[in-house]
Amino acid sequence: MNFSFVSGDASLTNGELLVIPLFEGELGEGAPAGLVAADSALEGRLRGAATQEGFKAKADQSLVMHTLGRTPAGRVLLLGLGSRARFHPEVLRLAAGRAAKTAQRLKVASLVVALPVTDAQADAVRAVVEGLELGAYKFDKYKSSAREEKGAKKPVKVSLVLPEGVEKSRDLEDALALGKRVAEAANWARDLVNEPPNAVTPTVLAEAARKSAKEHGLKITIGGQREIEKLRMGMFLGVTAGSTEEPRLIHVEYTPKNARDAKRPPLALVGKAITFDSGGLSLKPTEGMVDMKTDMAGSAAVLGAMQVIAQLKPPFPVHAFIGACENMPAGNAYKPGDILTSRLGKTVEITNTDAEGRLVLGDMLTWACEHKPSAVIDLATLTGACIVALGNYIVGAFGDDDDTVNQVLQSARTAGEEMWRLPVSELQKDALRSEVADMKNSGERWGGSINAALFLKEFVGDTPWVHLDIAGPSNSPKERGYLSKGGTGVGVRTLVEWVRLRAQTQGEEVAEAPAKPARQARGAKKSTRG
Repeated sequence: MNFSFVSGDASLTNGELLVIPLFEGELGEGAPAGLVAADSALEGRLRGAATQEGFKAKADQSLVMHTLGRTPAGRVLLLGLGSRARFHPEVLRLAAGRAAKTAQRLKVASLVVALPVTDAQADAVRAVVEGLELGAYKFDKYKSSAREEKGAKKPVKVSLVLPEGVEKSRDLEDALALGKRVAEAANWARDLVNEPPNAVTPTVLAEAARKSAKEHGLKITIGGQREIEKLRMGMFLGVTAGSTEEPRLIHVEYTPKNARDAKRPPLALVGKAITFDSGGLSLKPTEGMVDMKTDMAGSAAVLGAMQVIAQLKPPFPVHAFIGACENMPAGNAYKPGDILTSRLGKTVEITNTDAEGRLVLGDMLTWACEHKPSAVIDLATLTGACIVALGNYIVGAFGDDDDTVNQVLQSARTAGEEMWRLPVSELQKDALRSEVADMKNSGERWGGSINAALFLKEFVGDTPWVHLDIAGPSNSPKERGYLSKGGTGVGVRTLVEWVRLRAQTQGEEVAEAPAKPARQARGAKKSTRG
């Protein structure tokens, strides 16, 4: 999409679809200027139709009306935002996503969006831009009809009409640029998640990371089986043993140009990258295996976030660590009962080969912490238990360093990605106790997401650490707001906000990104995630 700010009467601005977001109670007295002007041009029919159709501007409500040539736009779209008192930019982001999907269905090439008045106008601009870009996303490259249409498509033109009394400013321009960059990165991550497992292997994922790093000026190092062996990552090697696809070890680095800043402790981002998870010898049922191409969503989010971080230029290094492999059954696959030795030296008894993600992450977290980061976050589609607890749209957050956890939760709230803190309780530690090794990789069914977090905690030492279980939100089961069915890119926005927050708390300024053209829970005892 190509965005621009305009001032004046939204109803007189050229565009095929006029979009007017409204709060509850704004259809009558106190209606925004855009609605009043459009209703006047339509001789009162717009508000009349809203009343007849029961449109009260509640959240999720929409109303489309033909203008019959009375305005430059052929149609008007009213979007409900719900109560102004309970407004959050995420409401506007979701509404803008609905507008983008409506525009696609109507096949319009230009939009006029009458921005609502809010307490934080820059946040509103960013939310609209992100919602439109995310809502316009489609993954249809494997459909013949879509491939035929693709070449003829041009970017949609979007005119953002500023509210009366609001002037274009550097803050608004920066918000637009940042929103566009973040949404593009999230959509890039969605593409990776939505690709079939035969298209995104560990090698292909590593190549995508290489191209992304080169494009955004990041340093990248990629290793294979030999490098993993040299690092003595016994858990990683165990998981990948049954696959014919060679594993990949990916390290992406952003380093500030200022020599003093370059020596600061880095932030570390670790993403789970199981490009296909069959469950190994603890084989998943077919229904639990179909969506396992999404088991690398954590790594996609980390790589997407690094694209934006490179543009933000925070005053400290940021490193991404990814161990990519498949988890497959074969004669040489690791087995229940095996004992693996981690890079940290801890021994792990394998009780379930479908609890594989935590094994790779354990070695990656050890490696990341050896770089002495000030804090580390891992993102992983780790447990079906977290979906049972929190559903399809809420991320489970774990960690025992309150300051770091609260920073991440604050960043998630700002970004509009809902998270809920769950305990990392020592009361569950007995579930991982082994009679023959230092620990087991999988405990009892109960408290499964806590057990997995406790396992990961063993590999971070005293480093402030947050584990984000994105098993539910990584893959939307249906269309909702700016989401389409499939990969969501969850985590990109939160990671970007976390880096921005860390920079701000250190009293530093971050450059804004320049604009560029640019599963359901299961009741069976078998784990659906690693």
